[in-house]
Amino acid sequence: MIKKLLIFLCLLISTHFCFAQKAEVENAVTQLTKLMVSPDSVALDKMVLNNLSYGHSGGKIQNKQEFLHSLLSGESDFVDINLTDQSVIIQNKTALVRHTLNAKTNDKNVPGNVKLYILLIWSKEKLGWKLLGRQAVKVL
Repeated sequence: MIKKLLIFLCLLISTHFCFAQKAEVENAVTQLTKLMVSPDSVALDKMVLNNLSYGHSGGKIQNKQEFLHSLLSGESDFVDINLTDQSVIIQNKTALVRHTLNAKTNDKNVPGNVKLYILLIWSKEKLGWKLLGRQAVKVL
C-alpha cells in the first residue's frame, strides 16, 4: 500500500513539474513577443543566448547582435503580434515552441502584414528559459 502511494505521489509531483515548466516557457514566449513590439535592449539581452540562430522566412539568418540591432533600430518593426495555435514540447532542458504569428509591421517605415509559422528553441538556463533558435516559414 505504501509503495502504491509513493508511486502515485511521484507521478503527481512530476505532472505538476511538467505543467510548471510549460507555463514558464509560455511566459518566456509572451515576454519575447512583448519585447519584439516594444524593444528593450537590456531585457532582450537577458532573454537571448549569445549563440542565437534567428532564421527569417526569406532565408536570412541573424546572430544575437544582428537580431537585437534589427529590433532596436526599427529595421524590423513589429506594431502588433498575435500568436495562435501554439504547442510546447519540453525535453530535459530544451523546449520547442510552434505557433502561427500574425503581425502588423512597419519595417523601415513601410506598413505591412505578415503571417508565418514559427519554431522557437528555448534552453533552460540558471536564470530561466533563454532563446537559442528561431525559424520562420511563410504560410502558403
